[in-house]
Amino acid sequence: MSRREDDASTIPETIVDRNNGYSYIRRRFFGKGGFAKCYELEKLGSGVIYAGKIVSKTLLLKENQKEKMAQEIHIHRSLEHKNIVKFYGYFEDTHNVYVLLELCRKRSMMELHKRRKALTEPEVRYFMKQLLEGVSYLHDLKIIHRDLKLGNLFLNDHLEVKIGDFGLAAKIEYSGQRKKTVCGTPNYIAPEILTKKGHSFEVDVWSIGCILYTLLVGRPPFETSSLRETYNRIKKCEFSIPTNISEHAAAMVHSMLMPDPHQRPTVKQLLRSDFMTTGYCPRDLPPSILTTAPRFDESVVKPNFGRKPFAELDNIRSLGQKDPRASIAAASSGPQLPSVTAQQCHNYLVQLQTQLYEVLRTNPKVLSLDYAEEMSDPNAQPVVWVSKWVDYSDKYGFGYQLCDDGVGVMFNDNTKLVLLPNQRNIHYIEKDGTESYYISGQTPPALEKKIKLLSYFRRYMTEHLMKAGDAFRMEEADNLSRMPYLQFWHRSTNGVIMQLTNGTVQINFSTDHTKIIMCPLMQAVTYIDVDRNFRTYRFGTIAQQGALSGLLENLKYAHRKITNFLEQPRTS
Repeated sequence: MSRREDDASTIPETIVDRNNGYSYIRRRFFGKGGFAKCYELEKLGSGVIYAGKIVSKTLLLKENQKEKMAQEIHIHRSLEHKNIVKFYGYFEDTHNVYVLLELCRKRSMMELHKRRKALTEPEVRYFMKQLLEGVSYLHDLKIIHRDLKLGNLFLNDHLEVKIGDFGLAAKIEYSGQRKKTVCGTPNYIAPEILTKKGHSFEVDVWSIGCILYTLLVGRPPFETSSLRETYNRIKKCEFSIPTNISEHAAAMVHSMLMPDPHQRPTVKQLLRSDFMTTGYCPRDLPPSILTTAPRFDESVVKPNFGRKPFAELDNIRSLGQKDPRASIAAASSGPQLPSVTAQQCHNYLVQLQTQLYEVLRTNPKVLSLDYAEEMSDPNAQPVVWVSKWVDYSDKYGFGYQLCDDGVGVMFNDNTKLVLLPNQRNIHYIEKDGTESYYISGQTPPALEKKIKLLSYFRRYMTEHLMKAGDAFRMEEADNLSRMPYLQFWHRSTNGVIMQLTNGTVQINFSTDHTKIIMCPLMQAVTYIDVDRNFRTYRFGTIAQQGALSGLLENLKYAHRKITNFLEQPRTS
C-alpha cells in the first residue's frame, strides 16, 4: 500500500466530529510541518472552510508527545485576538486528532520574504505593528510564544498578520518565573535559551528583533552556513546593520537584540518607539506586495526615513510632474530600491537555468500519481501567473490576463500597458522601464490608441478563452499596487514561453495543454496537468524523490529553451 493510499484510509474524505455530529469534507492539501498535515476542511451544509491541522495518533504514542499536543490546544483555544490565528475547535477519531483553525490563504511571511527579500520601511512598520499588538496580548495573558519566526506569521486575504503555531508556547505561572527548556528556531533563538540561564518574555522580544532585521535587510542577523557559528554569533550578539537602514529602524533593532534580556524593551514600549510612531504606516496593503514592491505617494511618506519608498527616483514619473526628481530629492537621502530591470530579469533566468540543471543532473526517477499530492508544497505556489494570452503580434502585440484578472499588453514597440484587477488603475511602462500611473478615463491623448487596444485584448480573452489554473480575486489598495508585468515572450511549435518581472517563467505546451510555472525565488515549479490539477513542487524534492513523467519532460524542455535564450546576444 502506498503512503498516499494509507493517507486516504486514515484521513477520510468526510470527517465526522462525533461530539456534535458536524461533518467536514476534506478539500485541498494545504501543507505539512512537524507532526501535522494541513487540509482545507469544508463544514458540510455551511460552506465555511477551515484550516484543518491533522495529527496522526501514531505520532502521539509517547506521553510527552501527548502532553505537548494537549498544552498547545489548551493555550491556543483560550486566545481571541485579531492578530492571532483563530482557534475554532478540535476533536479526534480512531486515527487522528483534528484541530480547526482560521484559514490564512496568503500563506506565511516566510514566502513573502523569499520572494521580496528586503521590504520598504512603511511595509515593515505595517507588519510590525500587528505582530507587536498580537504579542502584547499574549504577554498580558502571561504567555510566551517562544517560536516567533516568519514561518509562524500567517497572512489572510487582507494581508493581516495572524500569529500561529503554539507548540512551544508556555505560560508564566508566577512573577519572576524563568523557563529552562531549550526551544526555538536557530535564526531566531535568544542567547539566554542557548546558555540555559532561564528565560521569560524577553525571548519573544529578541525573536521579533530578528524578524524586524530580516524584513529590513533581507536576511536574518545571525545567519551563517554553520549552525555552530550561528549560535556563536548569537551568544556574542555579533551582527551589523547596513547603513541604508534608517536611524529609527536601526535603533529599534539594537534595543531588541541586547545580550542582557533585562535591557530589552517590553512589547508595549516597542509600540511607542520612534520607528513605530514617527514614520508612515499604511492602513492596508494590496496583495500585489507579495511579489512586487508597492509604490508610495511622496505626500504621505515622512521625509525622515533612510530607506526610500518605492516611488522610484529614476523609474517612475508622477502624473502632473514634468520632472519628479526635484520634489523627490527633497526627501531623505539614501539609496533607492530600483524597480525591476532587464538585468534583474536576466539574472532570474540564469538562476532558473542553474536550478533546473541541478535538478536534472540527478536524473530524478519517474513517480506515479499516487505520490503527487504528498510531495507537493502548496506554500511555494505562485501568487500570480498568466491565465490567458492572445498573440496579435503581426499587427499590435501580445496580450495576456493574469490569474487575478489583471490585464496587460506588450506592444510591438516594446512598451507595456497594464490594467489592474480593479479595472481602474492603469500602469504604462516605456521601453526604458520608466513607469507612469493613471486612472481609467484620465489618461493622456498619446495613450488613447493603446488603451483601446488593451480594451480589445481584454474583451477578446474574456469572451473566447478559458482560464488556466485556480481562479481567485484580489482586492487592491489602489494607491499602492504595482503588479508584475510581462518581460518577454516567445512562441514556438511546442507552445508559448512567458517571463514576468517577478522572475516567474511560465510555459504553456500546445501539444497536451499542460503548463509549468517556475519560480527561481521559491525554487519551485507548479505543474498544471492534462486534467487541470494544480500542484507545486520544490526543485529539491524533485531531485531527491522524483516527479511525474510529464513534469520531468516539461522541465527538460524548459532547461533547453532557457539555455538557448541565454546563449543569444542580448539587446539593450
